Amino acid sequence: MPDSIEILTSRLRLRNWCPADKPPFAELNADSRVTPFLRGPMSRDESNAMADRLAEHIRAHGFGFMAMEIPGRTTFAGFVGLAHTRFEAPFTPCIQVGWRLLPAHWGHGFATEGALASLDVAFGELGLDEVVSFTSVNNERSRRVMDRIGMRHDPSDDFLHPRLDPGHPLRPHVLYRITASEHSSRGEDPVDRIRDPATK
Repeated sequence: MPDSIEILTSRLRLRNWCPADKPPFAELNADSRVTPFLRGPMSRDESNAMADRLAEHIRAHGFGFMAMEIPGRTTFAGFVGLAHTRFEAPFTPCIQVGWRLLPAHWGHGFATEGALASLDVAFGELGLDEVVSFTSVNNERSRRVMDRIGMRHDPSDDFLHPRLDPGHPLRPHVLYRITASEHSSRGEDPVDRIRDPATK
């Protein structure tokens, strides 16, 4: 997979990161509606460093958490995509599907659409057998997206996040899974086409 891949759906453009994404990404990572499910609000420097890490993952692996555009609405709504999990747990190593959107774009199905497009890549170009997703137990909004994209939750898979201190309220996490066959049984997904921008 080329490192400059874009994913197009009926409403979204998922793409590599660019410098102009950093200010709205910092706004996202400091938003009080988002930070209850993070370790806390990020500083501008911390957010910029995270954006750099996400861009580097795409360069290194040809996939990652990609910047999300909503053409006609915004050039940056957040991110969605696939990534290697960066900690050790009973279910790792693995590839996760994840997302984080500015609250102005919640409630329109954009995370679901982008996540389904990412699963198409996972089980198509990448040839994966399974993808996981996880979040804190009380993050009902993200858990609803996991349900909508066909992932399944087994309480026996739930875990304590190893990068959060004992007693941290976000440490209890749920794990969701989906296999290639489970994803294909959904029928047509919302990806119009996947392209290398060099072929435009």
